[in-house]
Amino acid sequence: MSRPFNVLFLCTHNAARSIMAEGLLNGLGGAHFRAFSAGSSPGVAPHPLALETLRHLRLPTQGLRSKAWDEFAAPGAPAMDFVITVCDNAAGEVCPVWPGRPITAHWGVEDPSAFPGDEETRRRRFVHVAGILKQRIAALADLQLDTMNRDEVRSRMRDIGLE
Repeated sequence: MSRPFNVLFLCTHNAARSIMAEGLLNGLGGAHFRAFSAGSSPGVAPHPLALETLRHLRLPTQGLRSKAWDEFAAPGAPAMDFVITVCDNAAGEVCPVWPGRPITAHWGVEDPSAFPGDEETRRRRFVHVAGILKQRIAALADLQLDTMNRDEVRSRMRDIGLE
């Protein structure tokens, strides 16, 4: 492997699911991956419970911020190897044209910030969603990407979202 694989996680507001996925892959992917996240209509900041969940998992949260996906389609942006939507709304939107023809996949998970209930119930929802994302990210990290052809990778990436 000559460089880490760049992975962009997309969600509408880039406040919860995509932020947690970015933090999880950067924390667990070692030198093999560099994760980013963005949204079509980004919020002002990451959801506090998303950051709390990452800290609970002993993952760094420095530098995590809500940002527009246009930032990653602009000249000079890092070329993405993978673009993964983690919410159904973002999966249905017309995305920018990503330089470099990244492999795309949809790993939809529920929005923990939309879940009703008291603070502790909502906290448990964030932990649950982070657990699903962590399993999928572990499956991505386990792929032998250097030995697979593009069609095999594309198929496996889509399968991960169904697990």
